[in-house]
Amino acid sequence: MMSLADTMRVTLRLPTRTLFEGQVRHLFATAQNGAFGMLPNHTDFVTALVPSVLILTSTDGTEMFFGIDEGVLMKKGHHVDIAIRRGVQGKDLDSLNETMQAAFIEVDESERVARSALSRLEAGIVRRFGDLRKPTV
Repeated sequence: MMSLADTMRVTLRLPTRTLFEGQVRHLFATAQNGAFGMLPNHTDFVTALVPSVLILTSTDGTEMFFGIDEGVLMKKGHHVDIAIRRGVQGKDLDSLNETMQAAFIEVDESERVARSALSRLEAGIVRRFGDLRKPTV
């Protein structure tokens, strides 16, 4: 039987780094079937998260706001692991929207540049293979 706790350890991970790690008293997130709150002694489960605002309440009662993209939340014991594609922390709900837009637009632009470079690379490889098949005189 799991012991009762008044905090849970939350780790919010991006593909390249950890955005947040620490003890919290409450978590509020949005899954595909709606928004939900979670306390430390919530039953273990896994759910897919949708782009939304994730709110963590720290041990001193301070609320932390994160704008997140799609991801997966897994709770096991008193640990909650959240893996997301993109995410930013905002000072408050008002500033979070513009922080998210700025960060996500920047990511979209770098993804677009990377895709473009990859397409050029693929085209170059296809051309080289085509050159290899031509008969030499």
